[in-house]
Amino acid sequence: MPRAANPTARALLALEAIQNTPGITAQQLGERLGVTERAARRYVGTLREADLPIESTTGPYGGYRVGRGLRLAPLMLSPAESLGLVMAALEGHRAAAEPSDPVGAAIAKLVRVLPRELAEPVRSTWERTAAPSIRPQLDPDLTSRLVLACAAGRRLRLDYRIGEKTREMEVDPWAVVLRHSRWYLLCWSHTAGAQRVLRADRIDEIHALATVFDPPDDLDALTALEDHLAQGWEHEVEVIIDAPVEQARYWVRRSLGSLEPVGDSQSRLRATTNTPDWFARQLATIEVPWRVVGSEPLRQAVRELGRQLGESAG
Repeated sequence: MPRAANPTARALLALEAIQNTPGITAQQLGERLGVTERAARRYVGTLREADLPIESTTGPYGGYRVGRGLRLAPLMLSPAESLGLVMAALEGHRAAAEPSDPVGAAIAKLVRVLPRELAEPVRSTWERTAAPSIRPQLDPDLTSRLVLACAAGRRLRLDYRIGEKTREMEVDPWAVVLRHSRWYLLCWSHTAGAQRVLRADRIDEIHALATVFDPPDDLDALTALEDHLAQGWEHEVEVIIDAPVEQARYWVRRSLGSLEPVGDSQSRLRATTNTPDWFARQLATIEVPWRVVGSEPLRQAVRELGRQLGESAG
């Protein structure tokens, strides 16, 4: 931690260190602040004089921690933390370039409250790195209302676009999930009598109803979404991968399909797809040998991808 000459600055740095490292000892705190152990104890005393609940435990493994009831400033980020947060958002969500997107709006707020010396490199990285999304624009207000309805457990009546038609649905909204740069609503549809995954950008209107509900106790929203994205499409897929399941998971995300072991050194990928060309490109990222053993449309797509790559090599 950088050395701070101002006692007030050192006290704040001490607070941050105690918050980030519960159980930190006076000796460790002194090393973080660049002062003696005795001086570190004085800064803890300063924090307590300011009515901050800094607790301590005795014994050879004793140390300091922040007690209950303390609400610290929401942003105490280092330059690396600030930049890393923005880069992670940009890498995983292309629409983070757009302030109208919920993730983009959150980054804009972060940039506004950061000190100038931190805000400038973060803003520069955000503006230069992000590529505008070509996907449909999402209504931030509607998305916020969906999130609040999930939190409140309140049933919704909504208008959902399927192709050129709009369908009215009555749903129990379980969770809003961001995956592969799309926002989805995982819900129970009383209209269909089944679990459904709806794209948030296709929801036109929502109306909160008086009925409340409890979501499933064992709900794993992300797993449920990825299982939905992997199954139920037109073409069956079966691929053998020359790697055990634990290794194959590095290249095959759950939303692509399910993996099962084949002996000790291979995996079988089972999935469905409406777009064999797209699926072939996903398989091309696997860095070990693999073979398509089911789905003639996928075989044709893999052959065509290979031909294109061969032509590109000259």
